[in-house]
Amino acid sequence: MSVAPLTTADVFTLRSEFPYFTNPPMNEGVPVAYLDSAATSQRPRRVLDAERAFLERDNAAVHRGTSQAVGTATERFESARAAVAAFVGAASPEQIVWAEGATDALNIVALGIGEANAGLGVRGSERFALEAGDEILVTEAEHHANLIPWQRLAAKTGATFKYIPVDEHGTWSLDAAREAINTRTRIFAFSHVSNVTGFVSPVTELVSLARAVGAVTVLDACQSVPHIPVNFDALGIDFAVFSSHKALGPNGIGVLYGRPEMLDALPPARTGGSAITKVTMEEAQFMPPPLRFEPGTQPVSQAVGLGEAVAFLTEVGMDRAAAREHELVTRLVEGVLETPGLRLLGPQGVDSRIALAAVSVDGLHAHDVGQYLDEQGVLVRVGHHCAQPLHRALGMASSTRASVHLTTTEDEIDRFLDALRGAQRYFKVEVAR
Repeated sequence: MSVAPLTTADVFTLRSEFPYFTNPPMNEGVPVAYLDSAATSQRPRRVLDAERAFLERDNAAVHRGTSQAVGTATERFESARAAVAAFVGAASPEQIVWAEGATDALNIVALGIGEANAGLGVRGSERFALEAGDEILVTEAEHHANLIPWQRLAAKTGATFKYIPVDEHGTWSLDAAREAINTRTRIFAFSHVSNVTGFVSPVTELVSLARAVGAVTVLDACQSVPHIPVNFDALGIDFAVFSSHKALGPNGIGVLYGRPEMLDALPPARTGGSAITKVTMEEAQFMPPPLRFEPGTQPVSQAVGLGEAVAFLTEVGMDRAAAREHELVTRLVEGVLETPGLRLLGPQGVDSRIALAAVSVDGLHAHDVGQYLDEQGVLVRVGHHCAQPLHRALGMASSTRASVHLTTTEDEIDRFLDALRGAQRYFKVEVAR
């Protein structure tokens, strides 16, 4: 059954809960149109207040000592873990590991597998050991954070690094994945939603293909968790990551999700206090997950803030937010496609696309486009978006990306499209009609 999307009136009510939107930067008396949530999202006041209140009243060293203050701080910290677990469909809070960000979370997995290869594993970690002839598979569309760790793991272990190439639009198909996945595939890492094209991967089908050959699956969910309902357990993915600051939460914290048996077998790549059960001068024994992967001082106030952010998103309703964003992305994509001289990256429509649209303006460098848009009070992202191989495959160095969130308005979309057309006129670009 379809759900009613957030209305424009709902969106303005939501915007009133964000300090950024109630007192926005101005450009010649007009509020800046913020279309860069794919890079970092603005935060509701209650998220800022939750983190501040923790620091002012409850700040203490979690999981250390027996004082009442420590108990209160630990309860707040672990309650946030439980809230995030429920938000992403994890059956248990122990499936959620705090990381410094999504990049760090991906490195926890890749470096942990490398530890298994180095003979520094834990019980069951032999399942991760790689050898010559094994293959690590990614796609050509990956963010560098889901590319470089696997390149390095292949180089360290002797495994072969392979990728699924993109087509002329920067997307790839399930058929291409079927051709690439084989009995030698040991790891398949891919994004749920591309941060450049907005392309939505067929996760369930990909997991089924990988599981049939015994491959470990790793999902970059940075661009999906903030925008659509996600249930990692139901998707069957082995590991998944996402970042807080793209989901209305604080900077400096990210999330690693894992199936229990995968986390149990993954060795810790970073070690130190709090992650251990016993240490002698000869060896160390480690805590069960998730504490095994959380040595040292944790980002406690950030976790509390993220817990409040997912509570906010839950109350808004991810189904309704996703339906609203679909309307906005439709408006965005249709406006790009009907404008001569603009090249839309990714799906040539809104099927299999969410949250964003990246474009190339014929005859103009993306940085010139971005500077013109900035002068018009339209805030977007320009560059290669940490996806150089994808842009190189499309024959360009950079693009201009507009992204939407549940606070985006129709007027902001229209201002972006008008500014693109204005850039064409300003730079006197010849446009074929």
